[in-house]
This record gives sequence, structure tokens and C-alpha cells, in this order.
Amino acid sequence: MPQFKCRSGRELEVLDNGVESSKAIVFHHGTPASAALWSQWFAYAADLGIRAISYSRAGYATSDRDFGRSIVSVNKDIAEVLEAKAIEKFVAIGWSGGGPHALANTLLASNVGAITLAGVGAFGVEDLDFLEGMAQENHDEFGASLQGEEVIQQWFIDNASAFKSVGGAEIREAFGGLISDADKKSMEGSFADVLAAAIRSGIAVSFDGWVDDDVAFTKPWGFELSAITKPVKIWQGDQDFMVPHAHSRWLAKHIPTAELTFIPGQGHVTLLVDYTEQVFAQAIELLG
Repeated sequence: MPQFKCRSGRELEVLDNGVESSKAIVFHHGTPASAALWSQWFAYAADLGIRAISYSRAGYATSDRDFGRSIVSVNKDIAEVLEAKAIEKFVAIGWSGGGPHALANTLLASNVGAITLAGVGAFGVEDLDFLEGMAQENHDEFGASLQGEEVIQQWFIDNASAFKSVGGAEIREAFGGLISDADKKSMEGSFADVLAAAIRSGIAVSFDGWVDDDVAFTKPWGFELSAITKPVKIWQGDQDFMVPHAHSRWLAKHIPTAELTFIPGQGHVTLLVDYTEQVFAQAIELLG
């Protein structure tokens, strides 16, 4: 995969669909995954003549780790990438664990809005029970992450190593109770192969990116949602056992500019498969 070298010397895996434009959509993958998650969306963007850029967050795939990163740390990486690519205006889109990182991008001057798809809310706040409604697998994972890096690293070795070789045919079983019946149906087609490949590449080198995401989710994000002034579009279904809909409702409550699209019957994965056209329509409107 193409590598981008930051001024600090760290390298990032960055993908670009090659459309010539100073405006772009920047995609943030979920937890765990890699830049390759968005391959089908990249093709769709190219057909529309829209530039699309994604990157594997620090510690995933071939992106160097940024030890101790918080959610807002993503901005220094994205700012360098966009400067190098002469992007003057962008919309950030984040799915699941990528949601908070897309919201952080609204702090950048060149950002004109963010869209989150089943994005995670904050941990340890009074008005959101972070784990309520999540499947047991998430309870176990975040329980380990709260005990420190050594514990969560070992937890992934013991419980998530199967994802290193998972294929599209096995991905539904690998997720266990984390996916609803709606999500299982959405992973009967080609997206199952895309998701499996993105997860494999994301953790091929190490579990560091996944570890650092989980730790970042359980500490302050580094910015206040109330300070967001750019438009924010939030998408959420009610059949989501990875990031229950209480998270999106909490985000909509705390972001002054938020607009929530709540869709009964939709799950965590279905939004990526069934709502590409609608999400792109929002992104195009924001880009102007």
C-alpha cells in the first residue's frame, strides 16, 4: 500500500482514488480495520468524479504507531496528508470507531462537515452508559482495555487472533453476538470479503492500532463536542449490538450542529452496504 511520510518520520498507509480535485471526502475506518475498508466507496466516488482519501490509523496495517494517542491526535496526521495532497476543502466520514475521529476533523480549518455512521460515543460520562446494549464480546474487550495495555494486548492474542486469517465466508461467525440478523444479511455479499480483508490487513503487523483505539475511546477525546461549529450528520440503526443507538442519540444531544438520521431495522454494518448513495448525497452537499 502507498506510504506517506510525516514530518516526524512516522509513516502512514494512505489511499487516494486519484480524482483530480482540491476537494475530497476523507474516510475513517472502524475498529479494527484499515484504509482498504472503503474500496467500494472509493469506486463509487470515482464514478461521481469525487476525490476520496482514506488512511490506516496509527498502529494499523503499515501505519506507524503513535503511542498514547487520543482521538484528536488524528488531526495532526490528516492535516499533513491533506496539505501534501493540496486539499483545500474536505468532508470527513467515519464508521463505528472512525466516527469520533471524523468528528475531531471538524476542528481543522479546511473541514466543512462530518458524517458518522454508527459512531461511538464517549466513555465515562454521566448521561451515556457506554456498554449498555453491547454484546458480551464488547464488555469483555473494554473490561480488558481498562486494565492497561499489557492486559488488552494479551486479550487480543487470546480472543481475536482468528481475525488475522478470517475470510468473507467466516466473518459473520467471527463477530459472534456483535452482529444482528440485519447485519448478517448484509454480509452475505461482496462486502463480507471487503470487511474481512480490511480487518486482516489492519492487524497483520500487530494489534497496536486496535489497542490504541480502545484506550483512546476510554479517555477524554481531547476536544469538546459543544465546540463543533461545522455541520454534523449522524446515521444510526436500532439493530446495532456493536455501537447501540444510545451512542448516536447522545452525540446528537451534545453536538450543537448535529442532525440525526435514525433508521429502524438497520444494524451496524448495513449502513455501509445499503446507504452509500444517501450518505454521498449529504457529503456532496456539504462539499458544495
